[in-house]
Amino acid sequence: MRLYYSPGSIAVAVAITLYEAQLPFEPVKVSFADAEQTKAPYLGLNPKGRVPTLDTGGNLLTETGAILEYIAALAPQAALVPQDPLKAAHMRAVMYYLASTMHVNHAHRLRGNRWADHPESLADMAARATLNMTQNARYVEDHCLKGDFVTGDRLSLADPYLFVVCSWLEGDGVRLDDFPKITAFDKRMRARDGVRQAVKAGMLPA
Repeated sequence: MRLYYSPGSIAVAVAITLYEAQLPFEPVKVSFADAEQTKAPYLGLNPKGRVPTLDTGGNLLTETGAILEYIAALAPQAALVPQDPLKAAHMRAVMYYLASTMHVNHAHRLRGNRWADHPESLADMAARATLNMTQNARYVEDHCLKGDFVTGDRLSLADPYLFVVCSWLEGDGVRLDDFPKITAFDKRMRARDGVRQAVKAGMLPA
């Protein structure tokens, strides 16, 4: 498998999950600085011009949540989806929240041109990002983490996803001192082999 990613992007959640599942893959860096995601070679793989894209050797998969579910199905021994239906539903609810709300709020700071053109509109969206992401962090702190991890005491698909999204908080101006559960979660995740391998590969800062 080949994983097309950009360092620090949500695609790194897929890489961490592949490492956790012990599934071999080739990471392929897509340079956002060079706008490679907007050029024909990459658009031929993913016409959305986004990462991640996972090439399974004949099929091209996009969208983080869908790829994570595919990995869990490939590696059932990793037990990345809880057997308990309620825990599995909570896991997916957190993933959908990250995709539909928190990731979007983060994007308003740096990629407001997806929604508006006028400079004053872009500035307003960027200025609002800190408040929105702080509110999102409060929701995560109070409602998403059910223990050491999202579903309790075991890693699930939601944890690499949440870890990468929370890695953006400080850059968005969020005071991490106000969120001790998130801070402890970040430390816990950074101690895991999957995250360490992603750091070693240059996908995340140390």
